Amino acid sequence: MIPGERFVVLGLAPPRAAWFRSVGVWATSGALPAEFLKCVSAEEARARLASGRPFSALVADAGLPSVDRDLLAAATAADCAVLVVDDGRATRDWLSLGASRVLAPSFTRDELVTALVACARTIRRGDAPAAELLARPSLSFWRGSVVAVTGPGGTGASTAAMALAQTLGDDADSAAGPVLLADLRLNAELAMLHDVRDVAPGIQELVEAHRSGQPTFEAARSLAWVVDERRYHLLLGLRRPRFWPALRPQAFEAAFDTLCRAYRAVVCDVDADLEGEDGGGSIDVEERNVMARTTASRADVVFAVGSPSLKGVHALVRVVTDLVAFGVPTHRIVPVFNRSPRSPRARAALTAAVAELAGGATGARLASPVHLPERDIESDVHDGRRLPALLGAPLAGAFHAVRGRVAERPLSEGPAVAEGERVRPGSLGSWTGDEAAV
Repeated sequence: MIPGERFVVLGLAPPRAAWFRSVGVWATSGALPAEFLKCVSAEEARARLASGRPFSALVADAGLPSVDRDLLAAATAADCAVLVVDDGRATRDWLSLGASRVLAPSFTRDELVTALVACARTIRRGDAPAAELLARPSLSFWRGSVVAVTGPGGTGASTAAMALAQTLGDDADSAAGPVLLADLRLNAELAMLHDVRDVAPGIQELVEAHRSGQPTFEAARSLAWVVDERRYHLLLGLRRPRFWPALRPQAFEAAFDTLCRAYRAVVCDVDADLEGEDGGGSIDVEERNVMARTTASRADVVFAVGSPSLKGVHALVRVVTDLVAFGVPTHRIVPVFNRSPRSPRARAALTAAVAELAGGATGARLASPVHLPERDIESDVHDGRRLPALLGAPLAGAFHAVRGRVAERPLSEGPAVAEGERVRPGSLGSWTGDEAAV
């Protein structure tokens, strides 16, 4: 170890844990070249990690319910290694959840020092933090396509998502895997539209499984309902809108990633509200919108569904503007007019209106809108029959066209660089006590 450097270790465990007391004694006596800071709760550990002070490692007891994927992700984001002390009763794969090493409760001082040297960085006294850890190569995995279908309430976005999932399920490459229709709205209604009488399992069970583990693809698929008539799987949404706090952000992202790797295509019915902490200053609002924000950021194609009326055009342009402001590239956004008039002149007027209004607001050119005809599908939905092909075929065609254009874009072509970026308070770090004394 370089002179003047030491490990700065956070500890999170029940106060009476034997190893917790032992590490404190080793650090106080100088037997352990580390500064040991005890945390009595996960909230305290998160506050320290977000304070801007550099830490070498977080040693956490696996017996605490608060030690989960989100806490490990917060530590990893702060360049802090995670050492989990597990007696084997948790039956979790901590390494897949983000831990650097797993220790037995009876670990010795030498074993802890070996783990710190192998996994953690040292912190220099009275100077800048130690150099960044070498980037570890990450494995690349096959992932299916992601489609987001959104729009203002009452425009038929959920029906459009059902029609698109049905058409994609009929594709000839079905051997590559099934298609999933996921209800990711706060007010979930796809269970009602499919006459699913049971309210579980659904997205809540899937996210909970990823909170403290890594389910297999088969286990993730088992949580979805098979809609044989329309050839897709259905993942039910929240049972009540107020249950959104159960969807922890890191656990939801891990669950979403599993869906992308378990299905050939994931069609997501999502809300149009993308507000986050940067826009409204509330982390609670951002976490409430985690389903819509995650889907929009990962979608290959985003269908914004509106109605062919004065208010409908206004609402559709607002949704498109919010998508662009969130960071969705304009070449991935496809406007859709549901129950569009048959007159070519009326459709051309709607297309021109969207192009003018959305182009003026975003400064970019959008794809031409998809016009879905007026069809009476009430009886089809009520009886669980297949939806008319005229609804899904135009959406599937636009999906494949956008995917093809995205694949042909040159690698040098990227999103426009903004002139400036707003800085979130606290994101630049702060001076520690040692650094302030210099």
